[in-house]
Amino acid sequence: MSRLQQWVTGKWLVPALSGILIVASFVLDKALGGAANPSLAPQWWFDAGVHATHSAESFLLSDLLMLAAAVVAGYDIVVKALRALVARMIGIDLLVSVAAIGAILIGNFWEAAAVTFLFAVGHALEAATLNKTRSALAELVAVAPDTAIVMRDGEQQEIPASQVRMGEIVLVKNGAKVPVDGQVVSGTGAIDEASITGESIPVEKSKSDPVFAGTISRGGFLQVLATGIGADTTLARIIHRVEEAQDAKARTQSFIDRFSTWYTPGVMVLALVAGLVSGNVVLALTLLVIGCPGALVISIPVAIVAGIGRAARNGILIKGGEFLETAAKISVVAVDKTGTLTEGRPQLTDVVVLHPSMGRADVLRWAAAAEAGSEHPLARPILDTAIAEGVGPDGIPGSVTPVPGKGIVSDTDGRRVLIGNPALLEQYGISDDAGAAEAARALAAAGKTPMIVAVDQQVIGVVAVADRLREDAKEMVARLYAAGIDKVVMLTGDTRLVAEAVGKATGIGEIHASLLPEDKLDAVAKLQREGHVVAMVGDGVNDAPALATANIGVAMGAAGSAVAVETADIALMGDNLLKLPEAIRLAKRTVGVMRQNIIIALATVVVLLVGVFAGGVTMSLGMLVHEGSVLIVILNAMRLLR
Repeated sequence: MSRLQQWVTGKWLVPALSGILIVASFVLDKALGGAANPSLAPQWWFDAGVHATHSAESFLLSDLLMLAAAVVAGYDIVVKALRALVARMIGIDLLVSVAAIGAILIGNFWEAAAVTFLFAVGHALEAATLNKTRSALAELVAVAPDTAIVMRDGEQQEIPASQVRMGEIVLVKNGAKVPVDGQVVSGTGAIDEASITGESIPVEKSKSDPVFAGTISRGGFLQVLATGIGADTTLARIIHRVEEAQDAKARTQSFIDRFSTWYTPGVMVLALVAGLVSGNVVLALTLLVIGCPGALVISIPVAIVAGIGRAARNGILIKGGEFLETAAKISVVAVDKTGTLTEGRPQLTDVVVLHPSMGRADVLRWAAAAEAGSEHPLARPILDTAIAEGVGPDGIPGSVTPVPGKGIVSDTDGRRVLIGNPALLEQYGISDDAGAAEAARALAAAGKTPMIVAVDQQVIGVVAVADRLREDAKEMVARLYAAGIDKVVMLTGDTRLVAEAVGKATGIGEIHASLLPEDKLDAVAKLQREGHVVAMVGDGVNDAPALATANIGVAMGAAGSAVAVETADIALMGDNLLKLPEAIRLAKRTVGVMRQNIIIALATVVVLLVGVFAGGVTMSLGMLVHEGSVLIVILNAMRLLR
């Protein structure tokens, strides 16, 4: 479609035609010098007595052009008003329609044309600026790849990205967009993931690393196994989520909508009473125009669209206006330790031998055999180290019974193996003669997670695993406090000594350790009972109950998790902890803009009302100021995009 066609079919056609007719009316009126043209007016107009300000002898062609301008600009307004009435809704369009028709009936064509023209211009400008506030969504759509190069029948074939099949090998060359979600099977390269995570620094990718549709290769050559195509890609889910979020209403917006359903009829009643009491029809019609709550109605959604769009551009997905508004009120942030404050990639650091007849390899072998059937994240580093040292478990792992908050019990080679904390030994009646509890305490004090290993009824040693603290964890805590958060709380299932070591390193003062999933839920609920608005940051698995209970559930590193994108109130697409305080600051800014917009809208109506009763504010001037206030609130909201 050409630019001319877009303009002709766009929102600017009606106000442009109306404006041309208004200008032509003024030009013609000046050219004729007020000369009469009585043949242009139908006699019934004057016989009915509705043309109060003109006589048959002074009905000019310029008046007819002004009337045409009012009809051109007002037609859509009247149609919308009638449709709203059919749906039992009284809106702004009805106020403008009644005012314009009333102005025409009393012969005030200029006021009718001016009111409808300005209202049409306002609508066109609103649409244009609202599209601008949705620019982040447009940018996301724009990064969606159009084509893909796949290997078919042993040859490279360029096809539309929508035609890639699951399991195909896609080739990603330097400068090309990644067309699918997938896993690198061969090659190395640097991928710009800014469209997904908001991070501008390219990420190095090699075999087994994930890649996402819409990201761009900045160097290298990759062969990617397609695991997500079309609407199944992370980019598609983000676009869908942002579309829904920008259309979702905040509590304040819902209140404004309810307020408008009563306010608009109230304005009509006020105008009717004022007209009857004063006998001044023009006064009543002017009140209808200046009472339009247009700026008030648009003040909230435009801020929400801009705020959520800005967040999406930075790799922060906010589920909707309600959650954006709630995020601005957060007073406490509760964080999980593993995978949030730490990198979530623990490594085996210590193997302490406590049985005289065994060595390091024996303790490691039994620990690995017990953990072989466990899904606990700390099992992996023990197994990896055992395999690397040649003592990994063979065959199918034995039965494993998890003991929540204490450890696991495994049946391995006909022997019972326990791996966990001192409470697990106590539960199974195993005495700690070897000093395992003391060794575990020393390791925990160093920030490591210790696990006592016992075979049958004897303690044989302690293994310790440590997870490296994220580099930006301490700065995140500092920025949360700077953003106005009252306190940051750590909720972890790890031991108190380990948690305290991490808390000391990050600046977190309040620590709740050795928690089960339901204990985390209770901790969040307790904070809420104390009057706090709580945000819970976690991995969405062990922390699921607490995330659901918190006022705002925040998912970290959500780019690879479809569940997190769809269910989290706020999803941080990358692993950058600093995105959390950024999200809270943006929420506070957005709510601040919403409040400013409401004040601007209400102040405009009050000033105009005073002006009408004091004299000097006409219908056209009132509509001009009204549309000006609409643009001010939109432009104010657009500051959020910077």
